[in-house]
Amino acid sequence: MSVSRPPIVTVIGAAICTPEQSKTAEAVGRLLAESGAILVCGGRGGVMEAACHGATEAGGFTIGILPGIDPQKGNPYLTVVIPTGLGHARNSLVVQAGEAIIAIGGGYGTLSEIGMALKIGRRVIGLGTWRATNADGQSLGLIEVRTPEEAVDLALEVCSNGDYVG
Repeated sequence: MSVSRPPIVTVIGAAICTPEQSKTAEAVGRLLAESGAILVCGGRGGVMEAACHGATEAGGFTIGILPGIDPQKGNPYLTVVIPTGLGHARNSLVVQAGEAIIAIGGGYGTLSEIGMALKIGRRVIGLGTWRATNADGQSLGLIEVRTPEEAVDLALEVCSNGDYVG
């Protein structure tokens, strides 16, 4: 018996972000919720909180995979909080949870998540984030888009096509 479930999209980005990145993340979260997708993130502030805020305002479902053991350290817009006690190692769980990854801005933690996601075959869609090329300048598969709508449309397409390593 097969169970139908909504698409799962991971949103990654810095815990401290610019107002523009926050606005972008909130729009991404809202659009994901309106499409019926589940939003997964690292569960903290900045891009993660803004995306969850947008999603919950639109009636969406959010999951935060926290680095520590205190569930109270998650942002207030999480539907489900998963405290791991893994520190930065939890980044691996964050990217493995999503069928597609949307990266918004970000620092070194976001860069590590992008690298892990590409390594395991997840599609990474970037909004003003790091670029991924090899030493010869060839793209490593990070897809750059300009708008939250483009990011969400592409992520949902990836989810529906099974265009990821599962």
